[in-house]
Amino acid sequence: MADRCCAGKSGKTALNNPKWRRVLWFALLVNAAMFCVEIVAGVAADSRALQADALDFLGDSANYAISLGVAGMALAWRARAALLKAATMLAFGLWVFGSAVWGFLAGSAPHAETMGLIGALALAANVAVALMLYRYRTGDANMRSVWICSRNDAIGNLAVMGAALGVFGTGRNWPDLAVAVIMAGLAIWGSLEVFRQARGELAAGT
Repeated sequence: MADRCCAGKSGKTALNNPKWRRVLWFALLVNAAMFCVEIVAGVAADSRALQADALDFLGDSANYAISLGVAGMALAWRARAALLKAATMLAFGLWVFGSAVWGFLAGSAPHAETMGLIGALALAANVAVALMLYRYRTGDANMRSVWICSRNDAIGNLAVMGAALGVFGTGRNWPDLAVAVIMAGLAIWGSLEVFRQARGELAAGT
């Protein structure tokens, strides 16, 4: 009960606090920039894990933009926005999973050094965003979806760096593809978390 009360208070304070919007703008700009970096590097390195992470950055940029658009609206509208974001997270997860399956059938070994370098850069960017968003992780479904995206990204970056070591050590593509599958699972699981909370908030508001 105390946690629920604190969550509600945190969400209300954040919505009326310009710091929340500044954090979202920072996250939006960082994610948009990292999408550009990772998609180029992922294609150049033939890494599906990097390409998946780049698409995740693109999806997060859209999610942060949606959050900025609904930050001052009623809870029901913020919950509907969270449902939209949950759907995009789910679509991303399914696409990455399909891409990884295709890679197992027809892929080649990616460039491990590029994977490691870009993965470390992406991790630094996501950790910076996650630290700024941490205080808002117990807000409404819209805020929680933002936190979940950032959390999943940091975990995914660690996995990409691990995959780079695996590719470097084995000379095979399966570590890269395995990480792509893990990232797909994180996106699908996160979408279900956000979907459940948003449906609950819509039900409570009707």
